[in-house]
Amino acid sequence: MKGNINAAVVVVLALVSGAAAAHAQQERAQVRQWDFEDSRAGSAPSGFSFAKTGSGRLGQWVVNTQPDATSGTNVLAQVDPDPMDFRFSMAVVDEPLLADLRLSVRCKPVSGNVDQACGLVFRYQDEDNYYVTRANALEHNIRLYHVVKGKRQQFASWNGSVTGGTWHELGVEAKGDHFTVSWDGQRVIDAHDQTLSRPGKVGLWTKADSITYFDDLRVEPHAVP
Repeated sequence: MKGNINAAVVVVLALVSGAAAAHAQQERAQVRQWDFEDSRAGSAPSGFSFAKTGSGRLGQWVVNTQPDATSGTNVLAQVDPDPMDFRFSMAVVDEPLLADLRLSVRCKPVSGNVDQACGLVFRYQDEDNYYVTRANALEHNIRLYHVVKGKRQQFASWNGSVTGGTWHELGVEAKGDHFTVSWDGQRVIDAHDQTLSRPGKVGLWTKADSITYFDDLRVEPHAVP
């Protein structure tokens, strides 16, 4: 009898271990990351589309080689210095489509007289409808907006140290109508908004004449209990 119980315990443990391993493997498979090492310097990365909200030029997104890249040597850079104030240039990943997610990027504001901004877009439907969180090294703040029919509406903000010429990590988590934004690993915004609920694309964002470098864009689904 004791031998049968021990054998049953072994079987159960093996099944639990196998299920846990399969779940972990599935979660790893769902994580998407872009470090731009497979892209040729001077060209746009594959798998991205480019868009603009507002006025001015579309923006120029190219892979650059930078010795201080956060992984490898390649970064994705927005290098068009068009100073049009109401110009929001975006590089959007073609897939996946997600509503609830964890999204992060390393970004380095390099220059800009009007703005020095780096941002993340999510639940992106088109160039005029999405969420965006952005950091600005000239204003020393981080803000969270929804954009509907091309109009930005801020619903949360944080004031603090946002420095140019150095790498930072910007992250956002979205679960239903709940959003948290982190800056260099510290949570700085905790807010709710019900404007956009449908799954959408994710991507990168700059404003006006911001020259900004991006590296290690990472996204994964965020399960809602």
